[in-house]
Amino acid sequence: MSNSPFDLNDDVAYQQWRERKLAAAPTDLGALIVEIGDPRRLTPVEHAAILERCRLANMAIYVGATGDDPDKSIPTALGASFGLHRLDHNPGADEDAITSLTVQTDARHENYIPYSNRPIAWHTDGYYNRPERQINGLLLHCVHPAELGGENALLDHEIVYILVRDRDPEFIRALMHPDCMTIPANRVDGEELRPEQPGPVFSIRPDGRLHMRYTNRARNIVWRDDPLTAAAVACLKEVLHTDSPWHFLGRLEAGWGLISNNVLHTRTGFTDGAIPRLLYRARYYDRIAGS
Repeated sequence: MSNSPFDLNDDVAYQQWRERKLAAAPTDLGALIVEIGDPRRLTPVEHAAILERCRLANMAIYVGATGDDPDKSIPTALGASFGLHRLDHNPGADEDAITSLTVQTDARHENYIPYSNRPIAWHTDGYYNRPERQINGLLLHCVHPAELGGENALLDHEIVYILVRDRDPEFIRALMHPDCMTIPANRVDGEELRPEQPGPVFSIRPDGRLHMRYTNRARNIVWRDDPLTAAAVACLKEVLHTDSPWHFLGRLEAGWGLISNNVLHTRTGFTDGAIPRLLYRARYYDRIAGS
């Protein structure tokens, strides 16, 4: 990690990157929004505007003209235009690996919060995945919003890294430990559906970019048992729950979407009307190309 801003032994590289990052990072939700026509066929200007926001904040919100069109090629075509191709076939997803996020009460979905109308705390997607299946890109496309609620809070994981490292670089060292955060095995009726998955919170991708895996869940999570990790996790939680210029809150409306490098996000609880809330979620092993 020579000359890497994420090398704890290279404070010069970190300070230079930190200065650039904070100078350019958006502090207003509106700065993330790009109005487009058809997400399936972006114009060069639309593509450049979305990519620029992803470079600055690891995310962009597009306001498209497709309304409540349920065509699944909308998120897949948009993702592909940014180099997002390798979809994660997670158990709750549809056969095409795109997940329909709506209230579902069947046996396959009923025990999982994303398929309910309950709130979801801070997390990145796929935090329980194996290292070779880490989620680097995330796309959410809204077909129909809830009647009430269903907002998302958003926070760039690079900003979180800065806020924690500025408090104490040793906290970052603890959060990068390979056994920092363990998700226990998922067992149903005695059958192991997913093995135990230990791993770091912060890690460095082969291309040198920062990756984060995190969940704010209180149960079914095991943190490395040492004082430094406990202090680091407490600091991280404080950063997440303390408002800052880089915390955003908004709601996707019909035809809108979020494209991101799997930034931290939440969801408030919601109430459906006559038409249920429906979002398409695409998880990718790829990162947004050029960001």
